[in-house]
Amino acid sequence: MKPLTEQEIRSAFVNRTKGESKRLYVPRDLADRPWEDLDYLGWRDPQATDRAYLVTVLDGTPRAVALRSSANGGPAQSRRSVCSLCLTTHTAGAALMVAPKAGKAGQQGNSVGTYICSDLCCSLYLRGKKDTGIGTTHYESLTLEEKVERTMTNLAAFLTKVTARP
Repeated sequence: MKPLTEQEIRSAFVNRTKGESKRLYVPRDLADRPWEDLDYLGWRDPQATDRAYLVTVLDGTPRAVALRSSANGGPAQSRRSVCSLCLTTHTAGAALMVAPKAGKAGQQGNSVGTYICSDLCCSLYLRGKKDTGIGTTHYESLTLEEKVERTMTNLAAFLTKVTARP
């Protein structure tokens, strides 16, 4: 993923108003992020850990969504869960993330959800740069490129649901 500026990130939100996008927390360490290893940038608001954000580039255009989660980013239970984007298996490491729909539907309270790695680090799990800590990793015969393509296809499908008009 190419590095994005704070302004590019703020203007990419599809389910926030311009005013809300201006006020939301964006990490200050953007220059230090491992952009070459990221398929999307995800982060949690340190002041409100139920808030999470995700930004990626689809068809050459940055797209970002604001998410809510009941999990606080840390393990809360001891059962295994699977991220719907990267298909990484965690012990309580995938959380239900809910995004308000874009536009009028979101203003009316409509939302869509999916299970995503709680720390929003799918890209690092795919590349073996981060460990789930469960002691076993499922073997997949897919190449890294195929895993990345699958993850991005799953992410694009989720973003389509967020922006879909009724």
